[in-house]
Amino acid sequence: MDCITLTNVVKRFGTTYALNGLSFSIPCGGRYSLLGPNGAGKSTTMKILAGLIRPDSGEALIKGMTPGSKEVKRILAYLPEDPVPYRILTVRENLEYFASLRGIENPREKAEEMIDLFGLREYERIQAGKLSRGNQQKLSLALVLLHDPEIVLLDEPLNYLDIPTQERIINILRGMNSTFLVSTHIMSIASRLTDHVVMISRGRVIWAGSIQELRALGREDEPIESVVSRMMTDDH
Repeated sequence: MDCITLTNVVKRFGTTYALNGLSFSIPCGGRYSLLGPNGAGKSTTMKILAGLIRPDSGEALIKGMTPGSKEVKRILAYLPEDPVPYRILTVRENLEYFASLRGIENPREKAEEMIDLFGLREYERIQAGKLSRGNQQKLSLALVLLHDPEIVLLDEPLNYLDIPTQERIINILRGMNSTFLVSTHIMSIASRLTDHVVMISRGRVIWAGSIQELRALGREDEPIESVVSRMMTDDH
């Protein structure tokens, strides 16, 4: 069964097409990257799947259900490109609040678990608005993952994180059994977090397949970034 399906999705902002007949699907348990240059329509795609905006035409489905519905919210996690936790709440308060909103039985216990998992112990009593961008990003990831979601949409998840923290987050995400769609323009992130790629440019799919297949398109010893760059440039 497919957990994520987009069929001929069109989204315009004014006269500009953000998405222009976008179609792809992701099987349940799949780990896919949404790859493309800035302005390709990646964030718009993620927002449609998260139920934040509606397509002008075409259809987006999460496990056959409408994005944004109560059933979908229960199983989905979405990290926007620049997430902002509740700034006046402390790290711990944010986690406990979201855990109770999610109906998690013991919010305090869950907050403890996430504080340790994401290395936030020394910041637990600090207001989220006073954290560095990197620690805000860590907290935001902890908030979206605390209900152990079946389907995870992450828009540039490693933004602002230093290298040791990136490694920690990569290990956490790799340990989850969820269906993943990770939007990024950085190939090394795509290849560490996922095994398939949907490449989009100007609001439509220009290539889709496994990362192995993508590597195979390159010349001998050619870095995968160079293959991707050539494909994106060829489209223009």
